[in-house]
Amino acid sequence: MNQPTEPGSAPVVEPCVFCDIVAGRSAAEVVLADGDAVAFLDRSPLFPGHTLVVPTQHVVQLSDLPSDRVGPFFRRVQLVAEALPVALGRPGTFVAMNNIVSQSVAHLHAHVVPRQKGDGLRGFFWPRQKYGAGEASAVAARIRDVLASSGVEDDRSDL
Repeated sequence: MNQPTEPGSAPVVEPCVFCDIVAGRSAAEVVLADGDAVAFLDRSPLFPGHTLVVPTQHVVQLSDLPSDRVGPFFRRVQLVAEALPVALGRPGTFVAMNNIVSQSVAHLHAHVVPRQKGDGLRGFFWPRQKYGAGEASAVAARIRDVLASSGVEDDRSDL
């Protein structure tokens, strides 16, 4: 991640293992690589075939990825999610992404994990909660307000 040390100084570049993989400086089992993303096997997989998809541009979280790069990045995630069931004989995949919290490497990455019914994956999700009376409407309104202030419009007339 680049951070200026003081005004007018050169940015400090922290080592990034994913940038090293993208640049070919670190070894990885790469399954897809192009100008938009690199996909490689996770070194500590949940199941064999667990793949990480990273944008070639160093960004820490999804909101840092330029909007014109989001579609191409997620198309690569989609391609990997389509390939794993065919390649590994699994009926589906689990796709997940952390932003800052629980992000072991500070470089945006999507996990694409092959899944099958009864595979034993448990505890990966947080405990579920229920909304109290009126709480869901209030939370949704706050989110809509932030999106609206960011210039995102909802064209549904039922809101």
